[in-house]
Amino acid sequence: MQKIPRSFFFTDMICLALLLAFLFSLPAKLFKSPTSFVVEASNGNLLSAAIASDGQWRFPVADSVPVKFKYCIIAFEDKRFYHHFGIDFLAMSRAMRQNFKAKSVVSGGSTLTMQVIRLSRRQDRTILQKLLEVILALRLEFRYSKEEIIGLYAANAPFGSNVVGLEAASWRYYGRDAKTLSWGEMATLAVLPNSPSLVRPGKNSARLIKKRNDLLDKLARLGYIDQSTANLSKLEPVPGKPLPLPQNAPHLLNRFKIERASLEVSSTRIKSTINEELQLKINSILKRYNNRYRANDINNISALVLNAKTGQVVSYVGNIYQPENADLQSHVDMIKAPRSPGSTLKPLLYASMLNDGFILPKTLIPDIPTQIAGYSPQNYDLGYDGAISADKALSRSLNIPAVKMLQQYKYERFYDKLKKLGIGTLNQPADHYGLSLILGGSEVTMWDLANTYMGMVRTLNHFNTYKGLYNPDDYSQATYFVSKEIDNKDYERTSFLDHGAIWATFNAMEEVMRPGDEGLWEQFSSSQRVAWKTGTSFGFRDAWAVGLTPNYVVCVWVGNADGEGRPGLVGIEAAAPVLFDIFKQLPNGKWFETPKTKLKKLRICKQSGYKAGENCTDVVEEMVPVAGEKTAICPFHKMIHLDKGGTHRVTDECESVNSMQHKSWFILPPAMEYYYKIKNSDYRSLPPFKSGCTLGGGNTAMELIYPKNGAVVYIPLELDGTRGKIVLNAAHRNQNSKIYWHVDNEYIATTTNYHQLAVSPAPGKHTLTLVDENGERLVQNFTVMDKEKKSGN
Repeated sequence: MQKIPRSFFFTDMICLALLLAFLFSLPAKLFKSPTSFVVEASNGNLLSAAIASDGQWRFPVADSVPVKFKYCIIAFEDKRFYHHFGIDFLAMSRAMRQNFKAKSVVSGGSTLTMQVIRLSRRQDRTILQKLLEVILALRLEFRYSKEEIIGLYAANAPFGSNVVGLEAASWRYYGRDAKTLSWGEMATLAVLPNSPSLVRPGKNSARLIKKRNDLLDKLARLGYIDQSTANLSKLEPVPGKPLPLPQNAPHLLNRFKIERASLEVSSTRIKSTINEELQLKINSILKRYNNRYRANDINNISALVLNAKTGQVVSYVGNIYQPENADLQSHVDMIKAPRSPGSTLKPLLYASMLNDGFILPKTLIPDIPTQIAGYSPQNYDLGYDGAISADKALSRSLNIPAVKMLQQYKYERFYDKLKKLGIGTLNQPADHYGLSLILGGSEVTMWDLANTYMGMVRTLNHFNTYKGLYNPDDYSQATYFVSKEIDNKDYERTSFLDHGAIWATFNAMEEVMRPGDEGLWEQFSSSQRVAWKTGTSFGFRDAWAVGLTPNYVVCVWVGNADGEGRPGLVGIEAAAPVLFDIFKQLPNGKWFETPKTKLKKLRICKQSGYKAGENCTDVVEEMVPVAGEKTAICPFHKMIHLDKGGTHRVTDECESVNSMQHKSWFILPPAMEYYYKIKNSDYRSLPPFKSGCTLGGGNTAMELIYPKNGAVVYIPLELDGTRGKIVLNAAHRNQNSKIYWHVDNEYIATTTNYHQLAVSPAPGKHTLTLVDENGERLVQNFTVMDKEKKSGN
């Protein structure tokens, strides 16, 4: 066997080492410089950009390079680019002859490939470094295509000042996308990387124009353009100082910067789902309203528009954008900021109670003075209806009925429901919020609120698509950048809210009178059907409006980022007009389809809104959510017994059964009746009992409106320092009856017709006793808080 000479072995090893060195000479990532964060609209136009962390305007590598730039840079720098493997020996020999003859460097022989290597290394160019560039350029040609190489050059070439890359240069110098530049404009940019420190817009303009014109003539000679195009292009002016980049979605840009890692987006550029035209219009609308509201020191405003069909964000205006005025705090993204929601959660409670069989759409809800464990909610108008249907209570945004509904539904259950629906800011236990949860006692973000309503819209939209089933992904958060859609086929039989409950809720939300329209909007065919709700937080700190159609969800917030309240900062006046101006920019569409298989026809008592009982006289059939079958029978219609003339109530103790009239009567509890009959003139109070008849059973003639049994009250001092009084308030079925008032078994006064009494009992526990002319008694207890104890707390 012939022995292999040792010298051959060493030669092979050296060749192998050199081959491995060549193969691994290029780093995995050629350019490691930080890039600008860039957000594009859905049409590819630039919305907003932020300077890179090293202070350079440097956009990420684009998917493609404009053809005009390819022709210009190849003609100017490397006319045989497509015909060499990274090294142009003809150009190198030419450059060596010219430099030798001039005894200085007057010409270069670097190809575009070699320049890409030089840009990536940024080292002093010694003879050894130039030789290494040649080797690396050859290696670059093996790894990348010609189009990729020219893309790397276009993204990383210097264009003067702190501008790097063609796209950044196009926006900084021309204020437009590079794809829209003319031949003259593109030729101007193509000559800049050759000596960006000496020649750039705003510096050595005459020299810049000459270089551009020479390139245009060269393009004509090479056949890329005709001479007339070149001559016309020479007439174009060169740009002056750099222009500011567009900032049409700055808050979305900042959000992307924060969330990029969690979104698993590798690039610092995203193509968003934002509709550029709509974004610009809404920016303009918000700026107009902001100029008006600032006269009242209301400095901030934001709006979010979601496409319910696609689940995408189509407009994102986190705030007005005036960074030059730091006092306005326009940098704060109010779409992400936790704020008090005011009344904007009331439709969710209404839908939950319909869904779980607690109420029907028009069930009567008490609206009377209420005190629950020291908590006394008030309606915005400080009035009372006595009783009001649930849908009207929602459309009028009454607070007391909402608290009564939550008291029935249980705030713990509602708290859990909100979390399931996507409200992610409930960081305290349910007991921390209590019943105030329904009146803005928690915090929500506009993002969560809009996404929750969009989930309801998508659920109802997909009623037919999913054949009555539910897709959990309908409540997934909206996306603001283009990504792959994953359609979940694991449909479910139940959801957080069923189709019928959502449909009934949206119908109730549609009944709200629009600002400035005085209820006449339905007469105009161009007006959209919109379900909407406003909200105002305690202290006039936040004004909300959220509206929806089958196609869109719009949410608007107005206020001050620092939380300062202002008079007049209420949802219906400040946020609602903005909401409807935004809806005017959106296309009209059809209303929601009725989910007939998720509704059930029930016999409903027209007066009470409950399921009709045997004593209900005016019964209608209505389509209601299927859970409505579980609701209670009407408790207000009762059979009463009247004398032969029908003017007095009687019992068998004073009237023969044969001579009695038996009639069904709509009877509200005394406190509800007291306020209800003021606003409902057709309400008929119970006839009085006939003389000699006694009322059997418990006392239903009187009810104490304030204070409630077991209440704890505080009596403040008057302006002159004297001790104030509390006003006791009672209701009696017989408007003309007398009530005798006793505190701690001591008679204090008699009232007739209007049963209100101002007293100033001492601190401590007290017993209040009411007796009417018939001897009926009502006994309740209350406690007056000690002043010192209150101040100590």
